[in-house]
Amino acid sequence: MNIKIPATSANLGPGFDCLGLAIALYNEVCIKPSTYQSISIKGEGEENVKLKKNNIFVSIFYDVYQELVGKKDFFRFEFYNAIPFSRGMGSSSAVIVGAIASAYEMAGIKVSRETILNKAILYETHPDNIAPAVYGGFTSSVVENGKVRTLKKELDATLKAVMVIPDRPMSTAQSRTLLPKSYLMKNVVYNLSRSSLLTAAFFSENWDYLRVASRDCMHENRRMRQMKELFDVRDMALKNGALMSTLSGSGSSFFNLVLDENVDRVAMALKSHFEMFRVEIFDLDNHGFQILKS
Repeated sequence: MNIKIPATSANLGPGFDCLGLAIALYNEVCIKPSTYQSISIKGEGEENVKLKKNNIFVSIFYDVYQELVGKKDFFRFEFYNAIPFSRGMGSSSAVIVGAIASAYEMAGIKVSRETILNKAILYETHPDNIAPAVYGGFTSSVVENGKVRTLKKELDATLKAVMVIPDRPMSTAQSRTLLPKSYLMKNVVYNLSRSSLLTAAFFSENWDYLRVASRDCMHENRRMRQMKELFDVRDMALKNGALMSTLSGSGSSFFNLVLDENVDRVAMALKSHFEMFRVEIFDLDNHGFQILKS
């Protein structure tokens, strides 16, 4: 079997740990029955020997597979990784969702996407990245009594993602230590109002509201101080017509949502001013993970 899992961008400004969307950039995995376990990696991480010795995808796959069938069979895992590591584009969520979905498929058990999502929350404690990796599109999620509840909105083909991908990572765990333990009421209300408007704007396709709705006062600026060029990235993208410009997850990548008619202008402006960073244009993904039997 083959599976491909999309990259994601989470938070989207004020939607801390609950909002996300899927990007048409994929990790692909081919899994074959074998007489012994083996792993090959191409693309991102192919030079990292540790990924073969301690592979999280394989570990989660076997956790779920053995739980389903009661034994450990052997497989060959062939990874084709396109999602950058530690850049805030959901590489960890792609691993988790892909491993769980693959385990059910190889066990021959039909399962709902909702079940896969709620299995994934056991490995990833917040749903902002795993929900779009499962469903695609724009997702708004909550966790209630350990169960994820998600609403999805498909994204119009006229929308593109212009991603600015820095040459160095930002650790999610480290960036969370920069956040305060408590917030002022006015800051909480600020983010609640904007995340609510952001969700409404996506579902109603009122793109003109995205710029104001995507503002945040709880986490973005604190994280961006680790890489101050990102403030200029945001200003440049908005100045040249981006609908919204937000730190992707915990960084270091920056997500810019752009109408197709403006995408070249935004991308060229960013490329010319930030030559040290990758600037890539992607479609958005409305499918989530996809399993393709060979």
